[in-house]
Amino acid sequence: MKYGQFCPVAKSAEILGNGWTLLIVRELLMGSSRFSQLEKGMPRISPTVLTKRLKELEAHGVIIKRPISGQRGFEYFLTPAGKELAPVIESLVVWGMRWARDELRDDEMDVAFLMFDIERNIVSDELPGGETVLCFQFPDLEEYQRWWIVCDGDKRDLCYQDPGKDVSAYVTAASRDLIGVWMGDLPVGQALDDDRVTLLGDSLVCRRFRKWFPLSSAAGVPRPGPAG
Repeated sequence: MKYGQFCPVAKSAEILGNGWTLLIVRELLMGSSRFSQLEKGMPRISPTVLTKRLKELEAHGVIIKRPISGQRGFEYFLTPAGKELAPVIESLVVWGMRWARDELRDDEMDVAFLMFDIERNIVSDELPGGETVLCFQFPDLEEYQRWWIVCDGDKRDLCYQDPGKDVSAYVTAASRDLIGVWMGDLPVGQALDDDRVTLLGDSLVCRRFRKWFPLSSAAGVPRPGPAG
């Protein structure tokens, strides 16, 4: 959209105001660089729209596209102009946590994004050495009720189909409850005490749940008071 104004807010909005654009920047800032990684961070975006938005950002000098060395395909990286959007995204995180999410709808309980965010943030050093397989179960869902994260040192693999490996620990919760824990809306201790999140499996993995399950980077944002 063209606003026809010289105002820098209007000019910025012309580049960043299209659907999914800011989320693409968010994912690039969080370390995603390949098309498949961007899709994991935005499960509901179509490949056509993602391709279009990447071309737009490249044309505006926000990202640069480079061939993957020795492989087919490309990687996408933020330019200096794109990196300067980091405080903008951080401000949106704070504002969104404080003012834009009082009543989350059922169709916003995006478990695919939740699991991708968990997988890339798990604190591997707090898990036992060797391979650890974590199975997350969402009994309230009809589809994608189970997800597996296979951890082996710094290597992690997220699966929505059974990888055929022995499970080290099961984490079971309603999707809304685990999202609530991840985002800091539901205290971990309360969720465990009330059996809204249950753990079963290797005693060490279960006992160290609060250490390897780190919560979203946005979870610590203070919420407005009752009169806010």
